[in-house]
Amino acid sequence: MERVGPGLTAGHAAAGKRNHRLSLNPLRHIDWIGLAAMVLTGVGWAKPVPVNPNYFKHPKRGMAITALAGPVSNLLLALWLLLGARVMYIHALSTGQINETLFYFFMNTALMSIGLGVFNLIPIPPLDGSKVLAALLPDRQYDWLMRYERFGMLIIMALVCFGALSNVLDTAIGWVFQLFCRIVGFY
Repeated sequence: MERVGPGLTAGHAAAGKRNHRLSLNPLRHIDWIGLAAMVLTGVGWAKPVPVNPNYFKHPKRGMAITALAGPVSNLLLALWLLLGARVMYIHALSTGQINETLFYFFMNTALMSIGLGVFNLIPIPPLDGSKVLAALLPDRQYDWLMRYERFGMLIIMALVCFGALSNVLDTAIGWVFQLFCRIVGFY
């Protein structure tokens, strides 16, 4: 197989292309049942991007790195948005003018992006955090975890509906938001 990136082969790209997932068009990624669940319960999903662990030289590690791509992207986006808001704030200090709509868009989108990144790191299948946890587990525990992956979304929806994750998630999101604000110089 031809290598197209670190640990990736042409097979990964072909699978994504076959399923029309190599598109920036968000409509290609909508799972209509997941969207309905999002509206009704506050938890939803999109169509997953197929990843075959057999293409990786080290499958568990490759899956963990692949799984981290989404949450890390969310966190980097949040950092960039906060940096943009900080630049706007500094500009406003010198000119006395700020585009409040754009400023609050940056701040709120950063907060939502942090929320998505943190939420996806929860180690319950099928969330990305379960793939990261799986890489750290011995094969026997990994097999046990993956055996129950199909029930994970039901567990997550129940936890969210009953508010069991609210305090932990709010605390983690707030901590990351404050950390990022300190990094860009808001505090």
